[in-house]
Amino acid sequence: MFTTLVVILAAATAEPLPNTLIEALPLSAALPTDTPAKIALGRLLFFDPILSATHDVACATCHHPQYGWADGRPTPLGVHASGIGPKRKLVQGAAFMPLTRNTPTILNAAFNGIASGKPFDSSQSPMFWDNRLRSLEAQALAPIRQREEMRGDACREAEAVPAMVERLKSIPEYVTLFQTEITAEKVTQAIAAYERTLIAPNTPFDRFMRGDKTAMTAEQQQGMAAFKKAGCALCHNGPMLSDFKLHAIGLTDTATNRTEFRTPSLRNLKDTAPYMHYGGSTTLDEVLLFYDRLMDQAAETLEGGDTSTLPPLDPLLRQMNLLPEDHAPIKAFLEALSSDDYDKSVPERVPSQPGG
Repeated sequence: MFTTLVVILAAATAEPLPNTLIEALPLSAALPTDTPAKIALGRLLFFDPILSATHDVACATCHHPQYGWADGRPTPLGVHASGIGPKRKLVQGAAFMPLTRNTPTILNAAFNGIASGKPFDSSQSPMFWDNRLRSLEAQALAPIRQREEMRGDACREAEAVPAMVERLKSIPEYVTLFQTEITAEKVTQAIAAYERTLIAPNTPFDRFMRGDKTAMTAEQQQGMAAFKKAGCALCHNGPMLSDFKLHAIGLTDTATNRTEFRTPSLRNLKDTAPYMHYGGSTTLDEVLLFYDRLMDQAAETLEGGDTSTLPPLDPLLRQMNLLPEDHAPIKAFLEALSSDDYDKSVPERVPSQPGG
């Protein structure tokens, strides 16, 4: 979740800078159509492994409240595995390997794409590390189709969603809960309505920005100033502290050769380690040290050094100015972006279970 913390660490410059405003989250992400019944249905669907073709993976398998609505792993394990979080392991004889990108938290994902001073259209919210889909509704179907996540070899990709709908139709409780015909669209609408309740808009930072000047400690306020001075807000801006753009920081996805990844939100980092798009950093200290080294690489590029064997770098890295003495206060500021005040509840049962 922290891939580009200092992609945007920039030195002061006389030239006009991009929008660097950071601000509080809205207190609600709900849409007028998010009724209590739809939210309750979405909650059951989110935790029910019946959505997977193998009947053993739920959305909550990789997005669990115990791990900040992520999974606490460098990269996730989907089908043919057991357990949750770091303890999840492939079952004996399974040939499926972990996916290559870290699981983003869905906490606050309802606000993806929100920007300072601009109308927010949730139907255009960017999803995944590469922004390949838009909206929570579109995102919900992607894992169901993905072989390594929820499909396995139980069916072909084109059959995955229709088969999921038929499985839901075979469960009387779901037939009652949907009230009307069960369709893929109604499934995604319910899941998205539930996900829009999973927000944490009352962090110390949010309360501070709304006027409570005692909500952040003196060190956290110092860290916010260091965050801005160093240039972090060039990419980590807006209510989610992300510009939701793609940036190259010298890393490559080995599975796709992609070198640009979305600026992750910096919210609730205390619950969502490990960090980076591949989950390679277990602490924020490691992330900050990564960028210290990256500054040397960026300087070498500026000085005309041989970088032919290195992945490309975002031009914003040329403005990096993260100093060693900034690390501690910036970490303190990042703590102010976290809150425990969000829903962590799990249903006692789901309709696909015996007796459902």
